[in-house]
Amino acid sequence: MQRIGVLTSGGDASGMNSCIRAVVRKAIYHGLEVIGIRRGYSGFIDADMGPMNLGSVADIISRGGTILHTARSERFKTKEGRALAMENVERFGIQGLVVIGGDGSFTGASIFSQEHGVPVICVPGTIDNDIAGTDYTIGFDTAVNNVVDAINKIRDTATSHERTFVIEVMGRNSGNIALAAGLAGGAESILIPEIPFNVEDICKKLLNGIKRGKLHSVILVAEGAASGLEIGQQIKALTGFDTKVTILGHLQRGGIPTAFDRILAARLGARAVELLMAGETHKMVGIRAGEIVATDLTEVLGKPSPINKDMYHLARILSI
Repeated sequence: MQRIGVLTSGGDASGMNSCIRAVVRKAIYHGLEVIGIRRGYSGFIDADMGPMNLGSVADIISRGGTILHTARSERFKTKEGRALAMENVERFGIQGLVVIGGDGSFTGASIFSQEHGVPVICVPGTIDNDIAGTDYTIGFDTAVNNVVDAINKIRDTATSHERTFVIEVMGRNSGNIALAAGLAGGAESILIPEIPFNVEDICKKLLNGIKRGKLHSVILVAEGAASGLEIGQQIKALTGFDTKVTILGHLQRGGIPTAFDRILAARLGARAVELLMAGETHKMVGIRAGEIVATDLTEVLGKPSPINKDMYHLARILSI
């Protein structure tokens, strides 16, 4: 193998740049050339790509987002679109591909590899931490820290005004961000899609807190579980409490990646290059119990990534 391509696809995640940097520099260290594919599969089809060198990835390790940019592509979901991408593979002499993204990006990579025989190694980059086969995905730790920082600031106002605050966080259909940030931020209640909840029970907990002298409460809601606005309205109607709602939205995604995300991204990116050099394909690199592992994409795609119920129960106990 002499030349590989690298792209980022789907939602951006802090740490992607660290992964790109690792792929480029690891490949060059071993004498490989690297083609950077811009704007995900859209750029793959449109030939929006070019060679990368050591300088291409200088000073990006601390930057959020992705220097290769990212986009979702409906055209790549078609055979015709993937055929155009294959023409560019041949035109640029790409012999292997590193795809950094989430489940949708992996599905596209899997189909493309099987149709055209191009070796593909995937790297999990998504704030949602909802990919099977890995304990953590690139960007999750940064997103959690962003939410905890917001909780800390909102709690100051909640305390000053003796109010109840409902904070809605991202995560698609996963409650991982809400759970981790809620435990770290001391939220009184954490609502996630994986575990049923009752608003009346939440209100009872709030009322009991008031009886014992509690002046404020913070409730975290995962977007896949419910609307933060609706939960806030229900709480206000049932308790009469002055309830405010904050929807953090895309504030969670960006920002300087944490050291954990930078290190994880570097290790995964470097391992992806090693796997391509070893002739491997149709694999995802991940981390389990601190060790970098490779899992076949058939064991990853469409498979559930279960919530840590022990952590959820601990959060409930500590929020009494």
